[in-house]
Order: sequence, then structure tokens, then C-alpha cells
Amino acid sequence: MEVSERDPVSGRETTGHEWNGIKELDTPVPRGVLIFLIVTHIWAIAWWFFVPAWPLGTTYTKGVFGIDQKTTVEAQVVEAQHARSGWMSRIGTEPYDAILADEALMETVRNTGRQLFGDNCAACHGRDGKGRANYPDLTDDDWLWGGGPQLIEQTMRVGINTRHPESRIGQMPAFGRDQMLDRSQVRNVAAYVYSLAHPDYSTPENVERIKAGREVFITTCAACHGEDAEGKRDVGAPNLTDSSWIYGGDLDTIVVSVHGGRQGHMPTWDERLTTAEIRTLALYVHDLGTQQP
Repeated sequence: MEVSERDPVSGRETTGHEWNGIKELDTPVPRGVLIFLIVTHIWAIAWWFFVPAWPLGTTYTKGVFGIDQKTTVEAQVVEAQHARSGWMSRIGTEPYDAILADEALMETVRNTGRQLFGDNCAACHGRDGKGRANYPDLTDDDWLWGGGPQLIEQTMRVGINTRHPESRIGQMPAFGRDQMLDRSQVRNVAAYVYSLAHPDYSTPENVERIKAGREVFITTCAACHGEDAEGKRDVGAPNLTDSSWIYGGDLDTIVVSVHGGRQGHMPTWDERLTTAEIRTLALYVHDLGTQQP
């Protein structure tokens, strides 16, 4: 009969295995760990029967409980849509003035519009709506096509420079590249435009250049921007006398704009969003401009 060896320190039997003088103790699995393993295995086996678990070619085991996450999510979506249907119906049908006068409804517009804006508009205009290089700031109440909710809704529906049959069309010609103006005329009119927002640029050494630039402006640019250069919203021509610029208002950038022209683009949303969602965004964007101090 084989006599097992015991470790003199712990008193436990050894397995007989030895590595470099180190002998392995025959230590049993702790009871707590063993119970945990048994329970989890039983739970796993039971779970296979209770819920969908195993693929079976074109189908899968449905489980005793009949739980289906796809069905659950669809039910949650329907429930959420039902909960929203009341105020969404109001936003989709009521006049804008009535909605703007209802502060409780406008609070809903702000909360829902923030999410819609983040999902659809923030990539270009920024999460806060303040825009970035080559994309307009929607919070400064300085608008190309008008900032009323009705006008914003129309702009969103048809887009700008799109294939939509009613698209808003706005383009600044490339006066220098297409040789409508020579180099000195481009720089002169750029200097004039720059001086409109920077009166301190009108120094004695620049007066003649600015005067010549105004003559070019009146004959070439005023048709769109107006003789006062304050822009025309019916053609999407920006105000050139303030500090709001899409492509940059420094002198060098203005020269580049006059020479090479500009043409922005905004997609149409009439096939991507519902009427209520577009109107919610129109109200939200309008609110961004009017809420600024």
C-alpha cells in the first residue's frame, strides 16, 4: 500500500509532483469556488432553455420565455413615438407664432432639437451651432437667406445649391480667375470690402485704393450685395459690413474669395426628416440666434 507524503509545514498531502525541489500540494478546490462554478453552470444551462440561445441554420432556439430583443426594441420605439405624437403633431401643424408663444412647447423643442441638431447638423455647424471654417455660425442672428422659422424650414427642405427643383441658388463668381477683373481691381475691391468692417484701415495711404475699389464694387458687386454692401437675403448674398464671415474676413482671404469665387452647399432634408422634425429644427435654429445676449 502506497503511503502518501505529507508536507511538514502545512500538513497537507502532496501530489507526488516535484519541480526543482518544489513539491505540489494536493489542495482541494475551495468549497465556495466549487459552489459558484456549479451554480453558474446550472444557470447557463437553464438560460439556454429560457431565452433565445442557439442558431439552427435559418432560425434559432426561441426560448421558453419567448424573449426577442428586436421585438422589444420595436415595441419601445412604438411606445416612444406614441408618447411624442401629441406635441410632434402640434409642431408639425400649428403656426410658428403659436409655438413660439408656448414656452412649455418651446422647451420641448429645445430638448428635442438639440438631439436632432447633433445628429444631422453638428458635423458642419458644430455641436453648439457656432459654425467653423467655411460653415456659417447659426447663433449670431446674421442670416444669408433669412432667420425666421418659415425661411429656415424652406432652406432645410430644398437645400442650397442642390438638385432639388426649388433649391436655393447662391454663388459668387470667380472674378479674377475668370478674368472679369484684373489683379489690381481684385485687390482694390478687396481693400474696399475690408475697410467696411475695419474703418481704421482707411488711412491716407489706402484712401485712393479704397476709392478705386468702391467703383469696382458698385459696378460688379452691388447687384447682389447692395450698394450699401449690407447684403440681400433674397439671393443669399451676405452682409459685408459686419464681423460675421463664413470664409474669413481678413484682407488676404477676401482677395482669395474675389479671385476664385465661393459656392456653398447645404443638403436637402425633405426626404431625410419628417415635417415635424424639420420644423422642430427650424424652431431650434431660430432660437439659437435669438437667445444670444
